[in-house]
Amino acid sequence: MPCPLRWFLLSLSLPPSLPPSTPKLHCSMEWSVIQKKVGPLLWLLVISTILVLFIMHSSSTFSISIKAVLTQTPLVTTSDVSNQSTSLPANTSGVTPVHDSSSSPQLSAGTFAAPHFFQCSSKPRASIYTNLTCPTYPDINNCGKYGKDQRYLYWRWQPDSCDIPRFEPATFFDIVRGKKMAFIGDSLARNQIDSLLCLLSQVISYAFTAGTNSTPEKDQPKLRLQHDDVLILVQAETPREASRDSSGKCLTWYFPLHDFTLMVMWTEYFVEARPRIINGTASNSFEIHLDKVSTSWAEKLPGVDYAVLSGGNWFFRGIHLYEEGKIVGCVNCREQNLTEFGAAVAIRRALRTALQFISSCKDCQGLVTFLRTFTSSHFENGSWLTGGYCNRTQPLDETQIPPDDIAWEVRKIQLEEIARVRQQESGGKMRFGVLDVTRAMMLRADAHPGDHWTKKSKASLNDCLHWCLPGPIDMWSDLLLAILEKKFLPS
Repeated sequence: MPCPLRWFLLSLSLPPSLPPSTPKLHCSMEWSVIQKKVGPLLWLLVISTILVLFIMHSSSTFSISIKAVLTQTPLVTTSDVSNQSTSLPANTSGVTPVHDSSSSPQLSAGTFAAPHFFQCSSKPRASIYTNLTCPTYPDINNCGKYGKDQRYLYWRWQPDSCDIPRFEPATFFDIVRGKKMAFIGDSLARNQIDSLLCLLSQVISYAFTAGTNSTPEKDQPKLRLQHDDVLILVQAETPREASRDSSGKCLTWYFPLHDFTLMVMWTEYFVEARPRIINGTASNSFEIHLDKVSTSWAEKLPGVDYAVLSGGNWFFRGIHLYEEGKIVGCVNCREQNLTEFGAAVAIRRALRTALQFISSCKDCQGLVTFLRTFTSSHFENGSWLTGGYCNRTQPLDETQIPPDDIAWEVRKIQLEEIARVRQQESGGKMRFGVLDVTRAMMLRADAHPGDHWTKKSKASLNDCLHWCLPGPIDMWSDLLLAILEKKFLPS
């Protein structure tokens, strides 16, 4: 059975009020009488009892503090807490639960997604990182710094009947130790890897029985905490940037303590593409060869253990399509002598070429490939260049998502192409999985930077495509880890 999912509103709960103080003795004469009646033996008993209680409390406090080290989220100032609590939407936010999802496509079995509805949660769960605790934090996604309303942080995607656990860096590192993982795609792939880097940079903890040799040799703990026979090793690791190309779009990070390599490989279309030259000048439109995989990522694929593919947004601009070196049509070109195709056709053909290359890669044995499904933008009353904006402060209601949204068609194509390559690869050494995030992210019109980001140009452009950090994009890593941990892939 697929796991029904929904967005929960996280509401902060105040601590219980303190108990009333112990009544005081108001008469000094009464106190003198009591002092005279209490013998030395009784005083010794009282002092001993207090000492025992103190020792027990200290032990309990130490145990709790150890647990806090393992689970705590980054600290915020008192003013931060005050601001957050007052800016949270009320539980009666006016978002009507939607139980009938027949108006939009059903989600396939085998993915962590299904019909869902809004519900408020009384269990707060803030992000495990902030802009202050992530050493690789990209300023361009620092929405709070540039004044964005912070209510978007307190919604999370949560299953009805099964749970997507919160991301645990230690668990992730246990799975990928000694491995290489590559994110292949456009700027949203970079957005996702920036989120993952922040998640991985948080405190990692290991617990071992003291006096044993179970501690991994590669671990170099920054802090040792001894309690009874349990040794807690607490460490935090910041990756070092191992390589960067001249464009700054293809980067590699290395985590030496875990011998883990993380890569981002830039490609707009998965296939060979170049800007279309008009009057001797490169234009904003592209010429793409649907039957030729892009060498920008294909040449780097051998040796990768996990690949995460994502893309689709670049196909909606003006592009000319080529196969076998000949032009076969275009997308949004409006040229009378060319066949006009929809973006979905080009997406299917380019994705098929990419998946076929991976499936036939002789030097990629054992590679596990994930395809992250399409996420659309949330521009209103325009687009990137025509003044479109996204200023919502809470997720959309499902009734606000049109059933004919192009995102459904793109997602359908992606799932069909994954099913196709799985069938071809049946019994082989390759495995293909899906990170199905389309429906969840279609609701999150509230979590884009909008006009709350660093603008390198003077033009006042709103970003309604990428995602704030922290934010709902962190859920993509929750889902990735859940699948890796449960080995939720067909063989």
